[in-house]
Amino acid sequence: MKKNMGSADRIIRFIIAALIGVLYYTGIISGTWGIVLLVLAAVFVLTSFISFCPLYAPFGIRTCKE
Repeated sequence: MKKNMGSADRIIRFIIAALIGVLYYTGIISGTWGIVLLVLAAVFVLTSFISFCPLYAPFGIRTCKE
């Protein structure tokens, strides 16, 4: 897998994931939507760590420098 995410993209995803986690554990979001958002947050964290987004690949999107 070639990296296709730049550092700004990775930081933004990580911040969004952290925000979702805080909102869920403080009880602001809950139920089914809360669980769905937690799964999305986990995907954001995972893709941030590996610097590869599978949804970017089919569209040829790259946010990192060559």
